[in-house]
Amino acid sequence: MSPVKTIKTFRDLLAFLTIIPVGGKEDFVLTSAENMYLFPLIGSFMGALAGVYFFSSNLILQYLLSIVNSFVTIPATGFLTIFASAVMTIAFLLVITGLQHFDGLIDLGNTIGYRNEHDRKMVAHAWTVNYSGAIFAIAIEFIAFLGLFLLIQTFANPALIFVAIISAEISAKLAMVSLVWIGKPTHKGLGSIFLKKAKKKQNIIAYVISGIIAFILFSVTINPLYGLVGVGVVFTSVPLAYVMKKIAEKTFGGVSGDIIGATNEVARALTLVLLAGVLMIL
Repeated sequence: MSPVKTIKTFRDLLAFLTIIPVGGKEDFVLTSAENMYLFPLIGSFMGALAGVYFFSSNLILQYLLSIVNSFVTIPATGFLTIFASAVMTIAFLLVITGLQHFDGLIDLGNTIGYRNEHDRKMVAHAWTVNYSGAIFAIAIEFIAFLGLFLLIQTFANPALIFVAIISAEISAKLAMVSLVWIGKPTHKGLGSIFLKKAKKKQNIIAYVISGIIAFILFSVTINPLYGLVGVGVVFTSVPLAYVMKKIAEKTFGGVSGDIIGATNEVARALTLVLLAGVLMIL
């Protein structure tokens, strides 16, 4: 791949996966689909941005609360700082993606309670949010928040929190790649473009990238043993993709763009909670 094409590819991937104004061309969707195996690499970049945002917001909150405390004593300022910074970080990840994956969660949740496949497709494509869609989406994001909150509260290692956020985004993108690899489209749309254009054999590169980055990050942060743990947790997104495929087939008769987006959010939440649980046990 030439330097010019490499730059265009990463620019188009960023344009598709984020709202960062990088000036992606009109064919950025096709470029993203054809180079989907690079999603985990973009995920690591997004995670790094979220990690920086977390530490920045944490420091700002501590400073603001210290000023307020000089006038009025606020109880549990440490808890408030952790709580707020965790919420703000999850919100940052939702906003930087333009809420497109969160929208997939809502559309999937909207179908709960509908027995007919045609009705489920109709309600998923409607520009409405029912109570089941809202509750489902909020529940998944709450799980993500809970995992991050537990990591922050339990461990005093800032580098570990940074690595956990990056790993969660890598896992989320690997889940999307896995789902596209094994899924079949339910209808023509954005999802079908990825299912058709993604180069299946090259998708193995996504697993290599994810494994290498996770191992290096956890090995450097703690030790090589934790490097293997990090790889294992990140790769739980693979069986999750199979679960989401079954849900997609039962709900819509195949994989759609909504399911791909929802998988990203579910994988992030699962990874953060698993990391918190596993690291607390170890």
